[in-house]
Amino acid sequence: MWVVVYMVQGKEMAEKVGDLLTKEGFLIKIKPIYKNVAPEENYYRVMVPRSEASEAQKVLMENKYL
Repeated sequence: MWVVVYMVQGKEMAEKVGDLLTKEGFLIKIKPIYKNVAPEENYYRVMVPRSEASEAQKVLMENKYL
């Protein structure tokens, strides 16, 4: 099961967070919240497998995202 570890506005920022987690070895999914909205205006969920959520949040805190 996938869980949300971060929500952010703008596709560029979502991809930046996703890249950080990927470089740290996490599997990620980035999903838009709304459909038919411009990518820079939309909000995105950054998700990881439930078993990796705690570690992913630690990485985000260490990098000042949380």
